[in-house]
Amino acid sequence: MKGNLIILTSPSGGGKGTLILQLMANNIGIGYSVSYTTRKMRDGEIDGRDYFFVDDDDFKARIANNEFLEYAEVHGNYYGTSKAVVDSHIAEGKDVILEIDVQGAKSVLEKMPQAVSIFIMPPSFEALSYRLTTRATETTEHLSLRLKNSFDEVREHKDFEYVVINDEIASATRRLESIILAERQKRVRQKEAIQDILNSFDASRQRITGD
Repeated sequence: MKGNLIILTSPSGGGKGTLILQLMANNIGIGYSVSYTTRKMRDGEIDGRDYFFVDDDDFKARIANNEFLEYAEVHGNYYGTSKAVVDSHIAEGKDVILEIDVQGAKSVLEKMPQAVSIFIMPPSFEALSYRLTTRATETTEHLSLRLKNSFDEVREHKDFEYVVINDEIASATRRLESIILAERQKRVRQKEAIQDILNSFDASRQRITGD
């Protein structure tokens, strides 16, 4: 059985990165696709864990080599999702989660409409503004740009299958986890396992009833 592709998106500061860290700590069998970016590394981030931090020339070379499932320029920086990483997780039967911006999420959905799409909604503009301001990782210019873009980005929630309101990390993580676990139980996701069970019943019926 192949794994599910799970797309997690939100406006900048919506908390998707924090939620993913919580999910990974809960060990529910999810692979994380580390994206590539040309933006500067923030304090506390680790290359290869949070992002693969590359320069513009490296990123553009990867575009030319068709290495990205999607890529976009967001807030003045490039972000891209590796096709090889996503494909390897799914082929192994492991769910893989993508943490990407709204623009990139919609691009992936156009190519892979079967993906599970989840929009992380901040509880209010004030809460989003507070999160962005207090993390103190942006220049005034970049902070203003992210807040300005959020007005349009929150309206994009209607294009996603699920919406999780991130009003409190622990409860939002539980809701997010319940979506992922429920998706695994869908009939279409379990075709191979169900067929194996049906085959065992057919074999037993023939042996017991002679039919």
